[in-house]
Amino acid sequence: MKRVAAIDCGTNSIRLLVADADPATGELKDLDRRMQIVRLGQGVDRTGRLSPEALERTFAACREYAAVIGSLGAQQVRFVATSASRDAENREDFVRGVVDILGVEPEVITGDQEAEFSFNGATKELAGRPDLAKPFLVVDIGGGSTEFVLGDSQDASPRSSYRAACSVDVGCVRMTERHLLHGGEISDPPAPGQITAMKADIAAALDRAERTVPLSEAATLVGLAGSVTTVAGIALGLDHYDSEAIHHARISLAKVREITEQLLTATHAERAAIPVMHPGRVDVIGAGALVLLSIMERTGAEEVVVSEHDILDGIAYKVAEDMDDKKDKD
Repeated sequence: MKRVAAIDCGTNSIRLLVADADPATGELKDLDRRMQIVRLGQGVDRTGRLSPEALERTFAACREYAAVIGSLGAQQVRFVATSASRDAENREDFVRGVVDILGVEPEVITGDQEAEFSFNGATKELAGRPDLAKPFLVVDIGGGSTEFVLGDSQDASPRSSYRAACSVDVGCVRMTERHLLHGGEISDPPAPGQITAMKADIAAALDRAERTVPLSEAATLVGLAGSVTTVAGIALGLDHYDSEAIHHARISLAKVREITEQLLTATHAERAAIPVMHPGRVDVIGAGALVLLSIMERTGAEEVVVSEHDILDGIAYKVAEDMDDKKDKD
């Protein structure tokens, strides 16, 4: 077993996983898994730059994570940065800050790399499940982008294959800032015209995705990240956020449609009062739910299988695998 640390810094949140991983068997034992909403991508779609406030929120989380990694004695750390830092003109400010705090350089990965990590992290546990048909379509709905990956070959190896993958610039934060802002404030609730425009934007993104990934071939839809897990928590009627209850829950299309309509017509206070709602998702959850609903309607999926294991787990598997490869070469 290799003790590894994986950090995933996205547009809306930054997450840490410290785990003992066995690349030979695919076993992964969590030691610490945590998340903070830092909104690194706040305003990036409009300005093209990471704001000083967003950077400081992210660096504060990095300092906390550095302490956790040190206390648990991780042998290797990998920091992966996704959509917001790909888009920003001043991404070097972000890179320098992370190196100063954690001693590792963040890898600004491509959308396709992001999709591969997400697929491996989400589907490894689903191997051999007779109740889940293949191929799997894994969708990772982030803050700035959504990744799609279709695959049906899954085994214990971290090098599991997939057929096709792509990333499109549609996420809960990007859609909220692009369509639901009016006079600098988020509409509460959105106007019908704003929702119509957002639906059209999402539909155009799905058209682009279908040029690379045959979405209609999916037999099982697997949904990842905070928008999906929050919708699942609401669907399950949980009185608090419960990862174990949410992990591998199966939520119907009808339920996702009902929840999406509720979220898009609710006020900020009504959304904030939902027991499973993280404060950082209150303003963006309506857009995230609409992305999920649009994907389900486009693919014809009657349900989504929700996974709490995602890109973080995929990164951890890869770190452990690379450590083994290096040991073999040495």
